[in-house]
Amino acid sequence: MLLHETFMSYCRNRATPERPFRLGSTASRRGLLAATAALSLAGRGHAAPARPIVVGSKNDTEGTLLGNLISVALEGLGLSVERRLGLGPTLIVRSALLAGEIDLYPEYTGNVAFFSGTETDPGWKTAERAYDLASRLDAERRLVWLARAPANNTWLIAVRGEFARTHGLATMLDFAGAVRGGLIRLAASTEFVESPAALPSFEAAYGFSLPLSRIISLPGGDTAVTARAAAEGISGINAGMVYGTDGALAALDLTVMSDPRGAQIVYEPAPVIRAATLDRHPQIRGALDRIFVRLDADTLRRLNAAITVEGRTAAAVAAGWFAAQASHP
Repeated sequence: MLLHETFMSYCRNRATPERPFRLGSTASRRGLLAATAALSLAGRGHAAPARPIVVGSKNDTEGTLLGNLISVALEGLGLSVERRLGLGPTLIVRSALLAGEIDLYPEYTGNVAFFSGTETDPGWKTAERAYDLASRLDAERRLVWLARAPANNTWLIAVRGEFARTHGLATMLDFAGAVRGGLIRLAASTEFVESPAALPSFEAAYGFSLPLSRIISLPGGDTAVTARAAAEGISGINAGMVYGTDGALAALDLTVMSDPRGAQIVYEPAPVIRAATLDRHPQIRGALDRIFVRLDADTLRRLNAAITVEGRTAAAVAAGWFAAQASHP
């Protein structure tokens, strides 16, 4: 395979628009003989170094954390790793995986609903079914989902801790009652407010309607902003859009409203790897499965907080957690 790939690279480098490479031509046959001879001589010397496994991630806190955890685990197997972490938003990283520019990266099960145009399938709202759907749909693209973390990083609503304790708010059912009582003022992104999968889904599931006059809508989706607005009561805000594993929730004394009716699509993280890469290195599955099954929501919130609240680097947090796990298998 290496001989073939190297030869084809030689041919592509030799070809030009005016002189395309055609295997059947006399010039091409001469090129074939020359290339084969050169590769045969090269093969008698040192073997070409193995191609590193390229690990990518999105440019958010948790994506970078998980990308570092994956990288540390692969290096622990003795594999050569190239880190391309913080590549960009979802579509950029996903495109890089499909194009073979990276070998694997951490993705969320629910995002496959939108990649595949199946977001209205109710299966996406239960953890096991969402994982099965993601695995099956991506298998058609020669992508493999390894074990998922039991941590749903979906859209949620958090309420200022003091307010939640005073009014007994713990679930979206409680939240709906507070909305009907005119007690809630929410900070959220425009997408959260307008997307049928977000706030409207909560409203339909729990039978409430939050007036736009009681919503501060922000153009970006930065939950650090919406969470802090809720925690500090900025402009009378007492609730904010958050993600399930945001690191600052405890530090800001926010109470996350649980979603007992499953209004939201489930977003559990897992490594997604090209099938060809996994075929070459099957030991990757076991190594990463052992890591991700231990990453529950509390663990991810704590690790994310070490980055966003304590100011530690994602690489240092990942290495420290991995070392601690290794000492307590």
